Amino acid sequence: MAKYEKKTINLSDQHTWTATPGYNVIALDRGAVRLDFPREWIVIPDNDSLKIHDRQPPDDDCVLAVSYIRLAPIDWSGLPLATLVEAGTEEDERPIHTRGDIISSRHGDIEFAWREMAFIDPVEQREAFARLCIARKGVVQALITFDFWESDADRYRPVWDAVLKSVRLNDYIADPAKGPWGRDA
Repeated sequence: MAKYEKKTINLSDQHTWTATPGYNVIALDRGAVRLDFPREWIVIPDNDSLKIHDRQPPDDDCVLAVSYIRLAPIDWSGLPLATLVEAGTEEDERPIHTRGDIISSRHGDIEFAWREMAFIDPVEQREAFARLCIARKGVVQALITFDFWESDADRYRPVWDAVLKSVRLNDYIADPAKGPWGRDA
């Protein structure tokens, strides 16, 4: 992922940015990746991703992370995302005791595959869930992860659904003050 630089832009009166009610939009690299996240959450850059927390760490109860890579401009259909999710979740270093089915879907021209896993957090000694999603469109492939406590599952699973529904990839934005064009955000 490129070096993180937060930039606040005054929006034009005719901007086309929209978000799920109660959510904000985050756009990485002028639209390489775009998604909605709950408005009150806190964005913190990390070495390899942007992490979005429900509260300031260490008082947070969940973390959503997003990163992406640019792919070579070739046909990637021979490498199904489910295969990548399988490999990525098998190599997880946490003490995973349950791996759910891999769910593959397509929203328009974006393909998705994701899986939920359960583990006992070794520090807190609490049941936790981890979700890992890989999404791809054209030459952009995003990795989205979401970790939360089992006791908060009813509260955070709808957030995951909203995030995945809002994901846009490889839709570059010429003028961030005006927003995306050609497609409803």
